[in-house]
Amino acid sequence: MDRRSALSFALLLALPRTALGASAASLAPVLDRAAGLRPLKTVVISHKGEIIAERGYRGHKASAATNIKSASKSVISALVGVAIDKGILAGIDQPITSVLEADLPAKADPRLFKITVGNLLSMQAGLGRTSGANYGRWVQSKNWVRTALAQPFDDEPGGAMLYSTGSSHLLSAILTRTAKRSTLELAREWLGPQEGFAIGDWQRDPQGIYLGGNQMAMSARSLLAFGELYRNTGRARNGRQLISPQWIETSWEPRTNSRFTGDGYGYGWFMREIAGHTVPYAWGFGGQMLYIAPSLDLTVAMTSDDSSPAGRTGHRSNLHDLMGEIVQAITS
Repeated sequence: MDRRSALSFALLLALPRTALGASAASLAPVLDRAAGLRPLKTVVISHKGEIIAERGYRGHKASAATNIKSASKSVISALVGVAIDKGILAGIDQPITSVLEADLPAKADPRLFKITVGNLLSMQAGLGRTSGANYGRWVQSKNWVRTALAQPFDDEPGGAMLYSTGSSHLLSAILTRTAKRSTLELAREWLGPQEGFAIGDWQRDPQGIYLGGNQMAMSARSLLAFGELYRNTGRARNGRQLISPQWIETSWEPRTNSRFTGDGYGYGWFMREIAGHTVPYAWGFGGQMLYIAPSLDLTVAMTSDDSSPAGRTGHRSNLHDLMGEIVQAITS
């Protein structure tokens, strides 16, 4: 996303909400056609804070927990934002070595000391990726934090986007050590007051740190509740402010672009133009999606089969198109 699009998006957030008619009837044909997307499991749609349509396919239910994969990176980002607001973390410019120094390699590359919390959030640490083909080898290591920090540099800190679950996991380790509590405990305390939000199983590394940005169990309804928290500028349904509006605005500011899709990327969120609207979205392997259209008061969660990739199969593009059809149905 270019600077002009980013400014347009900032202005969009400031606009008064438009009263838009929406009904389950207008969405029914869209969701009927979506049944043809074989990997798709569930879709839940909320408009103006209320669920207006929900569909499960091939026996799947929106209330059942599923692995949301990398969509959980947006949850980690939320926890970082709350930790900064609470003074547990100094801010996005805090060097990660101030917390992780004990896990640095014996002959640490000097560039490690330049990596900030913000670099990890935007996938601009510069360290070699631990996702994709490198993921299996990384999670088979005895210490995921040390292995992530020992990756050779493929770019300078603050450089190109290098999508890596290792970066998100370092954030989980930083949160755990600074707050002296697990990230699961933090999520349940800091985000739990949002009605409907719940995390089930969540994988941990050999040292007991919850995996930052993968292997998190959450239902489509719970994922939607998390998205509604962001859509409602950080306020829970009961009116309690859980995440600051400033953090949400900061998280949705594009800082780099995905080399795979060209979409903008902020702090744990992608940004894409869909049906004429700028839509921040969380994306997990296989097609675990959370879309938020703030100008439309619209939040959509989708879950899919997590055993096959969504990018190269075209399923991710199909889900973007489905979101476009939902937007058109809401605005027509």
